[in-house]
Amino acid sequence: MRITQGMLSNNMLRNLSKSYENLGTYMDQLSTGKKVNRPSDDPVVAMKGMNYRSQVTEIEQYQRNTGEVRNWMDNSDAAMDKATQALQRLRELALQASNDSYEEGQRENIAEEVDQLKQHLVNIANTSVNGKFLFNGTDTNNKPVTTDAAGIVNKVSTNDRAVTIQVANGTDLKSNINPSQVFGSNLFADIEKFSESLRSGQGNEALQQSIANIDTHINNVVNERADLGARMNRLDLIENRLGEQEVIAKRIMSSNEDADMEEVIMNLKTQESVQRAALAAGARIIQPTLMDFLR
Repeated sequence: MRITQGMLSNNMLRNLSKSYENLGTYMDQLSTGKKVNRPSDDPVVAMKGMNYRSQVTEIEQYQRNTGEVRNWMDNSDAAMDKATQALQRLRELALQASNDSYEEGQRENIAEEVDQLKQHLVNIANTSVNGKFLFNGTDTNNKPVTTDAAGIVNKVSTNDRAVTIQVANGTDLKSNINPSQVFGSNLFADIEKFSESLRSGQGNEALQQSIANIDTHINNVVNERADLGARMNRLDLIENRLGEQEVIAKRIMSSNEDADMEEVIMNLKTQESVQRAALAAGARIIQPTLMDFLR
């Protein structure tokens, strides 16, 4: 086959274009730190990268969900701790009032503190975090306990439906407690009955019954806290697992799509040398003409 001047020129231009393309690829890798910057660079790597990114995004969403569950549980546990303290103080007052040496005026003072503790428990039952009432099940927009102007509880509408949040693939975790076991209508009715018995001068039998009722409510709170604590321990395990999965997923994603910068720099330097050589060779393709010899 006869090699013409035009063929040499076309080949030179095609090779220079390919060389520029390779040089641009390495410069893109160097500036972005990625092996591929468009799917056409390597369809297999691009497809795997989409799958790995979806996995990382899913794990990050589960971590946000566990944060929401943690918020519910921590605030619920803190509230029940305060409720336990209030109930224990009510029991102490009941024991003090059962002492026959206490006079009517002193029991009236105890009744005043009992009323204040009841209001404190009402406030705890109506605990709201981020605009959501924690102790009303799925009905998070409404207070579970309401009182009248005199502080008498006139409505207790605790909702026991579970608030579940997905914290892992196929794993839903209950984030709330059963509020009726802790802040049910019996709790406030028993406290008001206790206060009334102090003011009306009822005997020790009524006070002993109040002590027994308070003990029952304390046990209810302790049992709910124990159940909540077990779920908090499980949440710890799930959070640790998600943290490990995030590290693994990001490492695999990085291995798939991140460029080896040392290798990229070496390839770029090599390609620059090739480019200079191609330009030097191309300059010699234009052969001397007859006019060059006639000068």
